[in-house]
Amino acid sequence: MEGYGKILRVNLSTGEIKKEDIPPSIARKFLGGLGIAAYYLYKEVPKGADALGEENKIFIAPGLLTPYGIPTASKTTMTSKSPLTGGFGRSVVGAPMGVELSKAGYSLLIIEGKSDKPVILRIEDDEVSIDDGSELWGMTTKEAQKKLKEKYGKVKTAVIGPAGENLSKISGIDFEERQAARNGLGAVWGSKKLKGLVVKGTKKPKAYDEGALRKLIAKWAKIIKDHPATKDDMGYGSGEFLRWMNLERGTFPTRNWQWGYFQSFYDKAKEGELLGIDPYYWVPKFRSGRNPCPNCTKPCSQVFKLTKYRPGEEIDGPEYETLYSLGGELEIDDPEAVAYLNLLCDEYGLDTISAGVTIGWAMEAYEKGLLTKEDTDGLELKFGNVEAAAEALRKMAYREGKLGELLADGSKVASEKLGKESYKFAIHVKGQELPAYDVRGIKGMALAIAVSYRGACHLTAGIYGTELVGKWWKFDGIDRLSAENKGFEVKTHEDLMQVYDALGICKFSRHMYFLEGFPELVHAVTGFDMSYAELMVIGERIYNVARAFNAREGFTRKDDTLPWRILHEPIPKGKSAGAYVKPKELEHMLDEYYQARGWSEEGIPTKAKLVSLDLDDIAEEVGVGH
Repeated sequence: MEGYGKILRVNLSTGEIKKEDIPPSIARKFLGGLGIAAYYLYKEVPKGADALGEENKIFIAPGLLTPYGIPTASKTTMTSKSPLTGGFGRSVVGAPMGVELSKAGYSLLIIEGKSDKPVILRIEDDEVSIDDGSELWGMTTKEAQKKLKEKYGKVKTAVIGPAGENLSKISGIDFEERQAARNGLGAVWGSKKLKGLVVKGTKKPKAYDEGALRKLIAKWAKIIKDHPATKDDMGYGSGEFLRWMNLERGTFPTRNWQWGYFQSFYDKAKEGELLGIDPYYWVPKFRSGRNPCPNCTKPCSQVFKLTKYRPGEEIDGPEYETLYSLGGELEIDDPEAVAYLNLLCDEYGLDTISAGVTIGWAMEAYEKGLLTKEDTDGLELKFGNVEAAAEALRKMAYREGKLGELLADGSKVASEKLGKESYKFAIHVKGQELPAYDVRGIKGMALAIAVSYRGACHLTAGIYGTELVGKWWKFDGIDRLSAENKGFEVKTHEDLMQVYDALGICKFSRHMYFLEGFPELVHAVTGFDMSYAELMVIGERIYNVARAFNAREGFTRKDDTLPWRILHEPIPKGKSAGAYVKPKELEHMLDEYYQARGWSEEGIPTKAKLVSLDLDDIAEEVGVGH
């Protein structure tokens, strides 16, 4: 079957290593990447499994198009049951590991069981071994990757840091300056004593029509090169639109979502003055180079060289989300400080979004008097305090002291431990902290955040651009402040974004490929003749599998909600002043959304819907209705 490698299955409990074929019917129904990883997660991790127990598994799948040099096809998906949310866990990374895994001959890596000592999984083409990793346990991600390359030579690596080792539910995996950070999957690695993965592949993945593929690669390289967005993306990175979000839309959340724009700066700024964390300010001063994802012809990477904190060291980023979570969220305007905190998160193996938002919650609790110096181990945990934030990150990674133990698992767990109505400013959905869009002023995105199967996520639907600009692809005339007609809009975006993740295409090029660019690429790689409709059905199928996983774990409509602050406190100032999502508006949007999805009023996929998607076995297990 062209376009596909084997399934590699490694059991860390028994040491057994097996290779299996991907059934052609599964390949056609799910393509690759997220699709295949979602299907196998549902089928192989049983209901009620402990996310940090032996029954949970790790599934790593390169996107279908990732190995072939197709522009911006760089993404690899990892799924597992999330220790953070207790539901479907997904993390996507644009790293060389996916290409290397494909070159070694594998389209899906399944890691199961649980080692009783730290291990490294080594894959070199057909040779696979489980090696001792004891000497690396306790090392930061950078230290561990350096040791692995010294030992194994020219390999691609992925490792956890101290946060994953200490089972932090907001820990991720570092893939050499790229992170699969969300949903706490680093803790799953840590629970299995899997310190790292090293891969070397020397095979050439075979496509169905190599000649057609070469022509398509050239075609898309030119389209992307000539697209007007490419210059801005390459020039200033993913944070390029920060100023626009901050001033023109008033939807850049700061100070733990007390504000919708960086008020403390703009209230005193001179006309035309730039915010320190705005890439238009810091890129010309601190960028030392770029570090593109594999196959990227429009690299948004901005390598930041530090001069004040850890002088001379470099960090890939900070990205837009991190400029929010470790910048605006903590009321820190110093770009070097944000880059430094970003560096610490990467070394410790912490998700920058969840870590920053959790510290933001703690800073608000401290300033409200709900946390004392005794609770914070003596730290002056006030907004803007860089040193306190840095020390808090360290304590979180090592679960050190009262503060480390309080914050290590994110803001939901922390607010439950603290009580005192601190839940009212805990900014999470299903346990996962929100990304950098104040959805009080973006109603369609508020719905997308509420229903996302992995908890708060901006890329499960990728709808923020459509809402904020008012149009995209087939959509036009979108009113971001209205709660009307959002169900079909969100559902359609979600289905399409699942296709992007199945193929491995970066969503920063979604305004270039759209859906129309995919059928000929899929055909060149696999030989599958697929219509636009079939691709969208695949996206819908993937989304329903993920939702069914959550339904089997007991998730219902009650879990499709938003933080208390978003439902009750309007944005106080800026372009979106007065906006918030009224509880009745959310309920109305949920009704529209479930109707568009063909689910029950409780948000459970119906048997009829699942059967229509050729998911008969899942329909029998979780589907409702006749």
